[in-house]
Amino acid sequence: MDKLLQNIMVLVNHQDSFGILAVVFFLILTGFYFRKIHFTTHMLVNISLMLALTIILHQLRLYRMPQGGSITCGSMVPLLLISYRYGFLPGCMAGFIYGIFNIMQDPYLLHPIQVLFDYPLPYMALALAALWPSHRYLSTALAFFGRFLCHVISGVVFFASYAPAGTSPLVYSLIFNATYLIPECLICFLIIRILPIDRFIKAMDKK
Repeated sequence: MDKLLQNIMVLVNHQDSFGILAVVFFLILTGFYFRKIHFTTHMLVNISLMLALTIILHQLRLYRMPQGGSITCGSMVPLLLISYRYGFLPGCMAGFIYGIFNIMQDPYLLHPIQVLFDYPLPYMALALAALWPSHRYLSTALAFFGRFLCHVISGVVFFASYAPAGTSPLVYSLIFNATYLIPECLICFLIIRILPIDRFIKAMDKK
């Protein structure tokens, strides 16, 4: 708990990062207002449960990369379920909230833009799964590709110094992020294949 509080203070004291996150959150709320999407108590409970499950599954890491990133037991599936069921904007909101939790768990803050591209944006990108909810594999692949792009941009701009001598920062970032995101995506494919996803989505509608 003490470590978590310290991580929260790190984020709050990093004023530029905190300001950018606040702007992103405001833009999401503005989208809800103009799209006239209203959160019901039932929806909030379901999203909260999915977020809690995401946090728990993220701790079950099969492999952790030395410079960040990890392969988990399908921790992104609950976020994908939110997008499948509720659509793009609620998926963005859930991804943003999870990104904040992720900062609190494993903060690595170099620059406000780096914080944006390494934390909330990659998980908000998973909301792309809402574009084709009936084509689960295609939409999931698109969602992970969106997350992949966010991490690659961050790697090229802010972690180029980690690239071995003579290696392009772009090539290094592409390989590094693909090393854990491709297996993570395949695990999600497997879980989506095995689990009765349609039944889970219908259960989310039951009060």
